[in-house]
Amino acid sequence: MAFPSSVAALTALLAVSAPPHDGSLTYVVRVGGDCSAAAAQVVAQTGGQLLSAQPAGDSCIITVLVQGNGQRPRKVTVKVPM
Repeated sequence: MAFPSSVAALTALLAVSAPPHDGSLTYVVRVGGDCSAAAAQVVAQTGGQLLSAQPAGDSCIITVLVQGNGQRPRKVTVKVPM
């Protein structure tokens, strides 16, 4: 199930966020629902493979592995407020 406003927000964040020095990426987006719905959205948006989806207080921490073009995959972590 898609959440159009959340998908747009994640897309905008993916376009403008700068990666930290360690090569991983961290984004903050708002998504309604539980961690499984948030994880499905992050996987769909990044094209990555889900590594973990963990509740953390009133948020979910979603971590995916995104394959690069002939490069090592990079870990992308998204904090999704509930």
